[in-house]
Amino acid sequence: MIVDAFQNANLTVGPLTLPNRVVLAPMAGITDAPFRRMAHRYGAGLVVSEMVASEALETGHAETALRAEAAGLPVHAVQLAGNEPASMARAAAMAEASGAALIDINMGCPAKRVTTGLAGAALLRDLDLATRIIAAVVGAVRVPVTLKTRLGWDDSGLIAPELARRAADIGVRLVTIHGRTRCQFYTGSADWAAIAAISAAIDLPVLANGDLVAAEQAPSMLAASGGAGVMIGRGAQGRPWFPAQVAAYLATGQVPADPSLAEQHDVLLELYEGWLSHYGIELGRRQARKHIGWALEAAAVTAGRPPDALAHWRKRILTQDEPREVRTGLRAAFDELSWSAAA
Repeated sequence: MIVDAFQNANLTVGPLTLPNRVVLAPMAGITDAPFRRMAHRYGAGLVVSEMVASEALETGHAETALRAEAAGLPVHAVQLAGNEPASMARAAAMAEASGAALIDINMGCPAKRVTTGLAGAALLRDLDLATRIIAAVVGAVRVPVTLKTRLGWDDSGLIAPELARRAADIGVRLVTIHGRTRCQFYTGSADWAAIAAISAAIDLPVLANGDLVAAEQAPSMLAASGGAGVMIGRGAQGRPWFPAQVAAYLATGQVPADPSLAEQHDVLLELYEGWLSHYGIELGRRQARKHIGWALEAAAVTAGRPPDALAHWRKRILTQDEPREVRTGLRAAFDELSWSAAA
């Protein structure tokens, strides 16, 4: 079994040794400092910051600085996005000076606001510029540099193997591949088997990314992709413990149970207070809403109910601006689930 091969296996990225091979993906608006801390506490092998725009970091943009905040983690990983080599190099040096132990380069974000600026996945259409950016970042820092990208811009240009070879030659230490093209965005299914071409092209760890939402899928993902590990994005929404469940399954063949409903309530409340503190009350309560919605869906599934079982509470809580009312609503929603689960 693939699981057997990963028992007690850690992951080496340059001089860094990670405790396991399951990484929480950088997700804009999601993997902020409070969420990363929680995922790390549960046992994710590595957690990566939200995508940080290089030029905005250079100019001291306040919200961008929050995205790059270290969060008190033992390994602080910052993902940078941009289309200008010198700017990316300066931003990488700033992140390193602020405590980053790893710099990840985003060449996979499919969002139009990013690709219109010729960053993210748009760089899959300009390999020479992508190469110059990688070289500039690697040359600007002493910490390991990694790369996250997609299979290609579209099905006619699956250039990820060539980009990965160039990155490896320059000095990148790990490559993550989302098994879709940019033009797919998040539609259809991630092609795990297509990642195998990148795994075969370079003598570096390759992480497979895309559509891992149940721990039991991880061995199939690794077998198909030839990857050294997995990166989890949307599967962790509302479930900061999920990367650790995947790591445990790969190590033991057993999937740990979800945290109890009482623990999930306490985790969500701690995260909520963290967002209010991290962003301030006004922005923090807005940032929290999507997380609360996902967390209520996850709690319903834990209780053996359909994901929309708390739809009425979701609507009530997510329309509240007063933190005290949000806390009261969360307590009532989890109490309702607990009562129904015990019935």
